[in-house]
Amino acid sequence: MQDIFPPNHQPANHQPDEAIKLMSHCPVCHYNYNPFEAKVIEENAGAHLLHIKCRRCQSSILAMIMTSNFGISSVGMVTDLDGIEISRLKDLSEVDSDDVLNVYEILNKDEINSWLA
Repeated sequence: MQDIFPPNHQPANHQPDEAIKLMSHCPVCHYNYNPFEAKVIEENAGAHLLHIKCRRCQSSILAMIMTSNFGISSVGMVTDLDGIEISRLKDLSEVDSDDVLNVYEILNKDEINSWLA
């Protein structure tokens, strides 16, 4: 497992809670997260995908924490997915325009069939 701080920005104690300091509380109920409960879903050089679930309101955050020579940045979103679902879904293929058109055609066929019945 790689450190999530750039070499020139690492804290002396390398505590994992430093990695999610930017997201230290739940955006829904403002309860403080326990940083040791964050689950690393995936990691690449300089980027970590984390899942954090609030103990109080049970909402979850999916966050991408990225490091560079300029420091640490993050982006997160509230989700109802749990860590297992995210792990399973992250490796699925992308939805492309053909997929959207196929669903549209199926829905239109079902709609026409229901009108004829």
